[in-house]
Amino acid sequence: MKFYKITFFLLLFLAPITLLAQEVQLVILDKDTRETLPGATLQAENLETQVSNNNGLISFTPAQNYFVKVSHVAYESQSFQLRPGMTREVLLERKSTALGEVVVSAFETDRPLLEQGAAISRVSEADLYRFNERSIVQAFNTKPGIRVEERAPASYRISIRGSALRSPFGVRNVKVYWNDMPFTFPDGTTPLNLLDLSNIQNSEIIKGPAGSIYGAGNGGVINLQSLQQPNQNKISSELGFGDFGMLRYRFAVDQRTENGGISASYVHQQSDGYRDHSAVDRKVFQLGGHFSPSAKQTISTNILYSDLNYQIPGALTEGQLLENPQMARPGSVEQNSSIAQKSLYAGVTHSYQILENLENVTSAYVQTSEFENPFILDYKRELQHSYGGRTKFVFQDQLGSVGLRLIAGGEYQYGKTAAQNFGNRDGVADTVRFADDLITTQGFLFQQAEFELPSDLILTLAFSENFSRYDINRSIDAQTGVPSGAERRFDPVIIPRIAVVKRIGNNAAVHASVSSGFSPPTIAEVRTNEGSINLDLDAERGVNYEAGYRAGWWQGRVNLDASLFYFRLDQTITSFTNEQGVVLFRNAGATDQRGIEALLDYTLVQNPNAFLSNLKFTHAFTGHYFEFRNYESGGNDFSGNKLTGVAPNSLVNQFDLTTSLGFYLNLTHHFVDEIPLNDGNTVFQEAYNLVSARLGWRKTFINRWDLEVYAGGENLLDESYSLGNDLNAFAGRYYQPAPGRNYFGGLKVGFRY
Repeated sequence: MKFYKITFFLLLFLAPITLLAQEVQLVILDKDTRETLPGATLQAENLETQVSNNNGLISFTPAQNYFVKVSHVAYESQSFQLRPGMTREVLLERKSTALGEVVVSAFETDRPLLEQGAAISRVSEADLYRFNERSIVQAFNTKPGIRVEERAPASYRISIRGSALRSPFGVRNVKVYWNDMPFTFPDGTTPLNLLDLSNIQNSEIIKGPAGSIYGAGNGGVINLQSLQQPNQNKISSELGFGDFGMLRYRFAVDQRTENGGISASYVHQQSDGYRDHSAVDRKVFQLGGHFSPSAKQTISTNILYSDLNYQIPGALTEGQLLENPQMARPGSVEQNSSIAQKSLYAGVTHSYQILENLENVTSAYVQTSEFENPFILDYKRELQHSYGGRTKFVFQDQLGSVGLRLIAGGEYQYGKTAAQNFGNRDGVADTVRFADDLITTQGFLFQQAEFELPSDLILTLAFSENFSRYDINRSIDAQTGVPSGAERRFDPVIIPRIAVVKRIGNNAAVHASVSSGFSPPTIAEVRTNEGSINLDLDAERGVNYEAGYRAGWWQGRVNLDASLFYFRLDQTITSFTNEQGVVLFRNAGATDQRGIEALLDYTLVQNPNAFLSNLKFTHAFTGHYFEFRNYESGGNDFSGNKLTGVAPNSLVNQFDLTTSLGFYLNLTHHFVDEIPLNDGNTVFQEAYNLVSARLGWRKTFINRWDLEVYAGGENLLDESYSLGNDLNAFAGRYYQPAPGRNYFGGLKVGFRY
């Protein structure tokens, strides 16, 4: 540090002489510690690469102006216009790779992952772009305890620790937020397929009950963030293509303003699909703004419009699967089994620093959606409107040797849906069978106290009070001819959570927690497609016990995150199909869910000056040993059976390589254990291994242009498997075959102005 002070003083003193000589003098510093950084590189098109010396100094004489990029293997890169004679400091921010540096906002804490008292996985932007960029499926599936299924293109189902048991289709029992606003509708469903991959920059996934902060639900929470504030003016375009007629293109612009920035993007993706009658067409437009009207407040706005159409091929029996895995279920084509959905979502988030130690963050959204779903058995139309909001107050103070952080707030959502069910005559809506007005209201208040105690202990005490009800007003009932109504109100439920974290030195910590879960049935589970209303369906209740260990070594180049848990769930909701193929739901008694989840990554090479600049391995193991504790149905006792739809073991291995020339290689291997497909454990999907690869080259050239080309393959072993089976299916229609070996490629171009 003494040398840095002397060097910087000399730079200032000799500035006039330097300007005359047109020599550039740059001092590269750590932004936080202001330590000098040797080994940083300065690069530009048609300019010889410059490297900072042992004192963080770069000194040379350029012939003209250049748009340069300063990089360091452990820091975020910085680009700027360099002029002859320039003398300045370049402050680099350290990359968030070590567990002690990765700050996550789960449970509203904004703490490093090392200090989090919960099982949390982070899906970074780099994770999302290791694969074919048509969906989030593969990136999310690299994290332990998380499984995203795609029964057909754009037909998602998310399972966090087995939570998809009650989700025959769509995303349920998982709470999703997008840019700090509720993205899960008031009825408990989440249209995750409305988002393109580019609408997500980073994701945080809380595994297990999180009701103390995020309300009812046992399946966990997903916080999605898009680009909030552009740091440069840029125009970009992308083109992606692949087998089965896959084509995706995107246009985007980022514009900085005096006090913030605006970004806009349009994406169109389409494909014919691997199976018959599995085409998809999706158009997504997003407009976002981020502004700072004053030093105390920020405002973020987002508008999302999505137009989605996809066909539903349906599930096959084992015989049909062996005959032709690409065939559609008989009747799907004739009845035009498909979904068409147009949705508009708009929201705003306002952050205000009321006092030095008191902050408020409030968000509100409105949403409207048109939904049309011809199916083999019927034809459904829905028009949905909803609105809601969330607010929190954060107070921080120091009470002697104890740090205190108090969080209090609430969330409210209201939704109204006009739903009509018709007969389906050759893919055209026929006579109306029943029509309902569905009204859902849900809300909760949450409070949390965090205490930073002596001996590096962090104690968290939290709870929420939850309120919910739904009303079903049937105006047309062709079977009875009599209008009717039904309502279900759930009494206020208090959901507590206690967690403790103990830091062990600077690079390790242990954590433990006990949290309660409460998940009432959604309207989609109570009101089924054939018109019945099951008001006897009870809410799930459970308690989760968890302990974990996190550690980082070798300056963050080796990281371990492991946890053990036991989730005891009562009144588990499961799905099944009747003789007509209608999906119904029932309470399945109690389940015991024991598991272990671990992620280990290590970077063997990290040297920006070498040809092989980065070499990293990552391993993720999931052991989910779930079983029915007490479950009888239809005269059968399923107690002791494995939980339906959950693989006991899965393992992900990743290999990432980067060179100084811009070439990169991403390899992924994913093993999935056999999966029971019915409660009786008489039918299983066999274990399988998936291997995928992506090879690419990215470079900045001619000062301001960014270029990337890539190609890759999925399921390179050509395995036969289903990425999302139908559970407890009638007549043995369990299987939704996934594509065999297939290939993809793409091109990206960006211009900074």
